[in-house]
Amino acid sequence: MKTLALLVAMLISNFFIQAQDDSKGITITVTVPNVTSSEGEVLFGLYDENTFMKAAPIQGEKSSIKDGTAKIIFTNVPKGVFAISCFHDKNGNNRMDFEENGMPKESYGVSNNNMSYGPPMWADAKFEVGTKDLDLEIRM
Repeated sequence: MKTLALLVAMLISNFFIQAQDDSKGITITVTVPNVTSSEGEVLFGLYDENTFMKAAPIQGEKSSIKDGTAKIIFTNVPKGVFAISCFHDKNGNNRMDFEENGMPKESYGVSNNNMSYGPPMWADAKFEVGTKDLDLEIRM
């Protein structure tokens, strides 16, 4: 009888612990509405401040292009500050191509759509992830 009572108590406490677990994070849906051709794919990266323009993304996704639009979903994103970048990988080599002078050959965009001269800046691209799912649009 004691064993049964202990088992029931453990099951109930496990239920409450799982009910209070919010570590699953949120979903970020990203749409690029202005891709110039259907060639290749659009590659997306989700970054934090330590990885933005410096290292591999925390999460990466690829999207095919349909009617000039690319769309992906990042899942299980924790609370925090992030930025997203994307580029149109026309030739399918999974990297952004540049001219000899350093100018990009392929279209790109970043969260918040701040496109100034030079490489994207963290301060311009960052956004906060809280407790609600997000829908973002990035223009190239």
